[in-house]
Amino acid sequence: MTENMKRTFLLVTGLLVTVAVLFVSATDTPEDGYGVGDYASDFKLKNVDGAMVSLADYKSAKGFVVVFTCNTCPYAKLYEQRIIQLDQKYASKGFPVIAINPNDVSKQPEDSMEEMMARSKEKGYSFPYLRDDSQAVASAFGASKTPHVYVLNKEADGKFKVEYIGAIDDSPREASDVKQKYVEAAIDALLAGKKPAITTQRAIGCTIKWKDA
Repeated sequence: MTENMKRTFLLVTGLLVTVAVLFVSATDTPEDGYGVGDYASDFKLKNVDGAMVSLADYKSAKGFVVVFTCNTCPYAKLYEQRIIQLDQKYASKGFPVIAINPNDVSKQPEDSMEEMMARSKEKGYSFPYLRDDSQAVASAFGASKTPHVYVLNKEADGKFKVEYIGAIDDSPREASDVKQKYVEAAIDALLAGKKPAITTQRAIGCTIKWKDA
């Protein structure tokens, strides 16, 4: 084999490995989940205060900002203050934040309930921070990243309709660089009796740490 052929072979092999890694990373998530227009099932998960929390507990809510997040992902940390601000701005308007940590603790020990309790207290969370130990809720929603947001609108019949899925805004790293606030725009539209102009936007974050099959 000539030197040029060797270089070509190594280059092609490297590209194939890269593609394979990307494919595994992209598909290491639940295949099914809610789409915009679907109705989300209620759930009951344990909060950091020890109480069991469900959507049905919020009798006067107009909808919810369900955020799959965690203690450990750098993107979740970058968005933490913005998630707090979402609850501060919209909970009183009927759209409270419900934060859910779905990471497998055996792979990410810092996402344990004890660590979640400490994080919630340290940062002064004004919203529930729930532990999805079985990962059934994250799987049902089709969440794949932390953070990954689902804006739900409570219909007249009490059902929870998915109206937006994806990123909080268009600047994962710097809040000061945000030009489009996707979640805020979706909620504002729903409060005005309209449909969100943007209903999906790719979530940017860390892959959820799933349990081994």
